[in-house]
Amino acid sequence: MSIPTLTAGELAAARAKAVATRRVRAALKNKVRTGELTPVAALDEAIADPQLKLIPVVDFLKSIPRIGEKKARVLMERYSIASSRRLGGLGPHQLAGLKKEFA
Repeated sequence: MSIPTLTAGELAAARAKAVATRRVRAALKNKVRTGELTPVAALDEAIADPQLKLIPVVDFLKSIPRIGEKKARVLMERYSIASSRRLGGLGPHQLAGLKKEFA
């Protein structure tokens, strides 16, 4: 199966959609970073929104104040979360563990 050829208009629409999605994801992480939204509330919001479900867990964790690369990896190991996992792919126990961690 070959990749379909897109018209200039279709390419522009796809780019605009991608930019809008990245902005929505960045806005959520920024709200967590500034304290406007708690990590637990942000997790609930991310699970409910199809655009936010695709945020990598490690990126979400690093957006929480006082959590850097090392602590994010430790948390992910503690709850058996793969490094490639996204928020929408978390299991119920993993999600509950992260919520308990930040409650």
